[in-house]
Amino acid sequence: MPARLVFVGAAKSVTGSRFLLEAEGATLLVDCGLCQERDMQGKNWEPLPVPPDRIDALLLTHAHLDHCGLIPRLVKEGFHGKIFATGPTAEIAEIVMLDSARLQMEDVENKKSRHAREGRSDPRPLAPLYTEKDARNATSLFQTVAFQETINVWKGIQAEYFEAGHILGSASIRVRFGANGSARTVLFSGDIGRWDRPIINDPSPCDQADYVLMESTYGDSLHGSDAEIGRTLEKTVTDAVASGGNVVIPSFAIERSQEVLYHLNSLLIANRIPHLLVFLDSPMATKVTDVFGHWPEFFDPDMHELIRQNRSPFDLPGLVMARTRDDSKAINRITGSAIIIAGAGMCTGGRIKHHLVRNISRPESTILFVGYQAQGTLGRQIVEGAPEVRILGERHAVKARVSRITEFSGHADREELLRWASFLKSSPRRAFIIHGEPEVAQHFSSTLVERKGWNALVPSPGQSVVLD
Repeated sequence: MPARLVFVGAAKSVTGSRFLLEAEGATLLVDCGLCQERDMQGKNWEPLPVPPDRIDALLLTHAHLDHCGLIPRLVKEGFHGKIFATGPTAEIAEIVMLDSARLQMEDVENKKSRHAREGRSDPRPLAPLYTEKDARNATSLFQTVAFQETINVWKGIQAEYFEAGHILGSASIRVRFGANGSARTVLFSGDIGRWDRPIINDPSPCDQADYVLMESTYGDSLHGSDAEIGRTLEKTVTDAVASGGNVVIPSFAIERSQEVLYHLNSLLIANRIPHLLVFLDSPMATKVTDVFGHWPEFFDPDMHELIRQNRSPFDLPGLVMARTRDDSKAINRITGSAIIIAGAGMCTGGRIKHHLVRNISRPESTILFVGYQAQGTLGRQIVEGAPEVRILGERHAVKARVSRITEFSGHADREELLRWASFLKSSPRRAFIIHGEPEVAQHFSSTLVERKGWNALVPSPGQSVVLD
């Protein structure tokens, strides 16, 4: 049987990473993530093209929800193979999956109460995709791997993990199968990070692959510099303090929250912003920040130097870790200005919604976005200038200032993606452009054709491709 790829998720969309690879009589799944775009969330309930108990192994690129968030459901429905991931990814994925299960249960209970009051129903089942027990069962299947280590995934199939530079422990994965003249390699980029970013190491791309699945989230745009981050963050904070308002930052718990702290710490050391309270109001972000301390070998030289000087950004003056619900509620009793960092990054759930309710209609406050906002999410609505939004079942006028720092992105931009591609010594047989909104993915595919001479295409959801 020839090898075959099936693009289950993240094809002509950004989230929901899931790719099936059938080779050497085995069926592998690379990533198993949640779809987060509003109009695609129903896909989280759809069955895979093959029963979970027929999947032999799962290779995980990193621990973001849109890459690992459906693993507990996969295990619940019969998957019992090994889940290969780096050490930090395994540790963070456990936090992410347990948090997702808890939030789903809370969301179900809230919706039941709200629908009962409003006399309406939901097109999807009012039940969680999985429970915390399912998430714990999934964590028992993880097997950790090191970067540049060759592992035997199945008879005749090997895999290597390469630093992707996106979040702590993130990887690109090259799968090798076949023998002699029939040997083939497939490279799954995962989410590609950026060079010269704080905290973690730069991407370490591999130099050969027959087939490449390459992300394209920012494949049609360019990011600014770290200096721009500092200037925008400084202005946002000082303007909010002058107005007597808060700076509310919807932030992803993994990497983004820690990077925001890093830059705030730099501004505080330089006395470029007022010394005010900074709340990290995300149980998951707080736990993930603790995890960073377990894996110093994944830090870049600048971060090592900060730690050597006892100036870790995770210990900045005025930082308050809101670990409990009572801690979160206490933030609302603070008088004067404060910086509130809370999840979720796209405002799809979590404590950020409560802080938005209290600040989004205050002209003196600022809502500062520091990450990608997928189509259909509450964050995207606010960024695109909606005059009014629905939060926790009620309409709220958007009167707060809305600002955005795209330079914070953990995703490579167009030129950085091309830099990553340039590490391949020869063009792949074919490149599949994934993890991008349709027009962005198509734009980057055309860029690869024009500037690299690659045979590139944008696959459709569910498309199956034979690797000849």
